[in-house]
Amino acid sequence: QAQLGESGGALVQAGGSLRLSCAASGRTFSSYAMAWFRQAPGKEREFAAAISQSGISTIYGESVKGRFTISRDNTRNTVYLQMNSLEPEDTAVYYCSAGGLSVNWRSYVYWGQGTQVTVSS
Repeated sequence: QAQLGESGGALVQAGGSLRLSCAASGRTFSSYAMAWFRQAPGKEREFAAAISQSGISTIYGESVKGRFTISRDNTRNTVYLQMNSLEPEDTAVYYCSAGGLSVNWRSYVYWGQGTQVTVSS
């Protein structure tokens, strides 16, 4: 069992940075790969980044490569998404998820409620 809660979303100007956090409750955090997906208004859910249970392997969506960094601290049961050089196209609700390491949302079985990121031009 896992419960996920995201935080850190905000309104930021283009070119700025944000760090999202996702805190997990329960004893199984380290058993799961973690991922961030995002969904903009009127758009389908989009893969942003994922990290293996050990934190050694990471995967990034093409639209965020070189700008976003995913990390995790299993001691704190927390996964992070550092977002730099933000663009208006990054505006979306960002969701934290736990499951099998994949770019496909169907591989993830636990989801947070989401946190809003808005990037103004």
